[in-house]
Amino acid sequence: MAGEGASRSARVLLLVAVALIGLNLRPFITGIGPLVADIGAETGLDLKGISLLTLVPMALMGIVAFAGPFLQSRIGARRSVLASLFVLAAGSLLRLFATTGWQIVGTAALLGLGVAVIQAVFPGIVKKQFPNQVGVVMGLYSATLVGGGALGAQAAPLIASATGDWHFGLAWMAIPAVLTLLLAAHTLPRDRAARQGGISAWTMLGRPRLWLLMACFGLVNGGYSAVVAWLAPFYREHGWSAAANGSLLAIMAVFQGLAALLLPMLARGKDLRPWLWLTLAMQAAGFVALAFRPEAAPFASAMLLGSGLGGCFALSMIVALDHLPDPTEAGALSALMQGGGFLITAFPPWIVAALHDATGSFVAGWLTHLVTVLVVAALYWRVSPASYARAMSVPTIGDEPRLRAPARSL
Repeated sequence: MAGEGASRSARVLLLVAVALIGLNLRPFITGIGPLVADIGAETGLDLKGISLLTLVPMALMGIVAFAGPFLQSRIGARRSVLASLFVLAAGSLLRLFATTGWQIVGTAALLGLGVAVIQAVFPGIVKKQFPNQVGVVMGLYSATLVGGGALGAQAAPLIASATGDWHFGLAWMAIPAVLTLLLAAHTLPRDRAARQGGISAWTMLGRPRLWLLMACFGLVNGGYSAVVAWLAPFYREHGWSAAANGSLLAIMAVFQGLAALLLPMLARGKDLRPWLWLTLAMQAAGFVALAFRPEAAPFASAMLLGSGLGGCFALSMIVALDHLPDPTEAGALSALMQGGGFLITAFPPWIVAALHDATGSFVAGWLTHLVTVLVVAALYWRVSPASYARAMSVPTIGDEPRLRAPARSL
């Protein structure tokens, strides 16, 4: 019984580590929006320059994710995560000293690198450690990831206002990174030698399904990166204060977290497409509201967008992991999907800024994302569970693909 109690305690601590790791992955991005005016005034960055603070880390998340299979097999997932948490702490601390545009963009690149490595290897850890609860644990990870976005959006302007310096509004994020590093070092399982054989990353890149998953993941998260970058400046043009904008972003991120946590629990059965379409419908409604009635119900629009973006993120990650039964292979597929996806995700903030410069309004950008939502809804029609094994050339047992265990609860 003592052994069972120790094992249960270890799993609870591991779940806490999962939550805290997710919490550290977005505040450095969402904290930028409410402080755009202050950052631009000191560093001289214009809207396109500010967009680099989202574009650069998102691009790195894409590029580095392709190295996920290599990191898992050669360096180890645990060591990769611990090193990345150290990088997050260092990158946040360096923002205290950033006074020029290139310096603040450089810290964004460093932080993006740390996040990129974690995102590339962490889903494989979850699938290996919680094989029968992938949906719930990935929901927890996704919820805290976007919940960290709420924390960054709300805390950054408050801390900046309290200290009188926007640098502190961004640099405080080093503290949770250090605390998470200490807990992760204690709880994450030791790395083991990678299993030989199976489907290689190069083989996966030859599967059309991977490219379809990349496109869906990238287009949806492009909506997230654009909203995080420009929702606050959008409402600033409507006369809102930095604190009010921070609250709006925080509300959106809270609903992202709730949807990311709850929808994987509610989604029963193997076919997650109806739930994905529900999240896409919520996104569409949110973008329509921003484009045509921004002042009518801004917090309701933010809630819709948050729920749609957060739920779609979590469900997309689960769909990728469901395609392959082996944790290492599933983690590699997830890393590659994120690789191509985040490369797509990096550019919408810049595109929206360019459309704003051309039209004098953010409306064209919101309408562009409405179109992408409709495109993703059509693409997801092809992603049925019955196609998983055939799409990835996975051996089958009888007539059923070898997918994840049916249990969805802890």
